[in-house]
Amino acid sequence: MMKTVYDPEIPVNIYDLGLIYRIEVKEDNAVEVDMTLTAPNCPAADFLMEDVKQKVESIPEVTKLDLNLVFEPEWSQDLMTEEAKLELGFL
Repeated sequence: MMKTVYDPEIPVNIYDLGLIYRIEVKEDNAVEVDMTLTAPNCPAADFLMEDVKQKVESIPEVTKLDLNLVFEPEWSQDLMTEEAKLELGFL
């Protein structure tokens, strides 16, 4: 589901961008997600958080979502997949 969330300014999904640090599914199907932004003052922060929330909560089996915005470790281009780097011209 994370691969369907896109930053409106970047043509790569947030998972391949390396913005998702942790996804944990508990026994009761509660989901915990730690995510970050490319920059702390990202203008798309509210949009991205709401999109993640809506899409994860749309999965019928998910009973609860705890979505955490974290800034440690700091995001860097090294966290991107090879496909994302190629799409953005970094390779």
